[in-house]
Amino acid sequence: MTHRRTILAAATGLIAAPRLARAAWEPARPIQLIVGFPPGGGTDLQARALAEAASRFFPTPIVVINRPGAGGAIAAQQVAGMAPDGLNLLVGGGSESTSLPAFRDLPYDPKRSFRAIIRMTRQPLLIVARRGGRHADLRQAIEAARAAPGSVSHASSGIGSIYHAVFVLLTRAAGVEMLHVPFSGGAPSLQALLAGTVDLAVLAPEETGGMVQSGEIRALAVCSAERIPILPAVPTLRELGWNVVVENMKGLNAPAGLPDEIYTVLHERFRRALQEPAWRGFLERTGTFEGYLDGPGYQAATDAVLDALRAILPRPS
Repeated sequence: MTHRRTILAAATGLIAAPRLARAAWEPARPIQLIVGFPPGGGTDLQARALAEAASRFFPTPIVVINRPGAGGAIAAQQVAGMAPDGLNLLVGGGSESTSLPAFRDLPYDPKRSFRAIIRMTRQPLLIVARRGGRHADLRQAIEAARAAPGSVSHASSGIGSIYHAVFVLLTRAAGVEMLHVPFSGGAPSLQALLAGTVDLAVLAPEETGGMVQSGEIRALAVCSAERIPILPAVPTLRELGWNVVVENMKGLNAPAGLPDEIYTVLHERFRRALQEPAWRGFLERTGTFEGYLDGPGYQAATDAVLDALRAILPRPS
């Protein structure tokens, strides 16, 4: 009897062992980080910095794919329709997740079409003008718009984008009207600003490169609640007298239905990447705020911004 029990226990162990030793999910093909804006913009730069920092934690390459258009909605719609296999991730959390749905209906649901994986950053935004432009500071630009409605132009990364939302909120708070000139992302907005096509633009610090420090671009205001360390002399919109606070955020989203085991691997490995020197250096160079949240926390954060903007932004009938 004892011998039989020993054999049975051994057999049971052989059957159970593969379950205990089951390997964690690993990607079988390159992981694509899909960006809804052109190369050179803030979202693209963050995606490339993250891909570099995370590369050693995955057995396959991490590739950044740009799908610009409609303020990030084209990329979001594409990812929402993909298989939830962990291989195609939206670099989201910005316009496509928070402000576009406040302006109009979209072919995806920002609250239900994705599974949030991790938030990487809080991203301060700047209102900027070019050197030699018509307006010395933001108050002067506002007064010019008050005197001649529509005479002051501003760029954005698309109708309904969070960059557009900044000026919607600012012009409402100031009681003025400006001319909105939409582009496909931050990089084309910067080009238009430098060419003198527009008077003002909203850009993330990393999108301006060293041009603020060199004086080629003048930072007129910070849209965050507090000043940012890399530009300590630039006032916030609140300090200038307008109670407007807007920040961007960036994180990774998979299509809805992503299995728990894939979520766990992706979350933990990208979280480790946020401690890598390549990523820490990116934050220091650009002034981007560290903003780690896990998947549920990240989803709650984007939902809160969307709900707040829906409550105050005009929606077309």
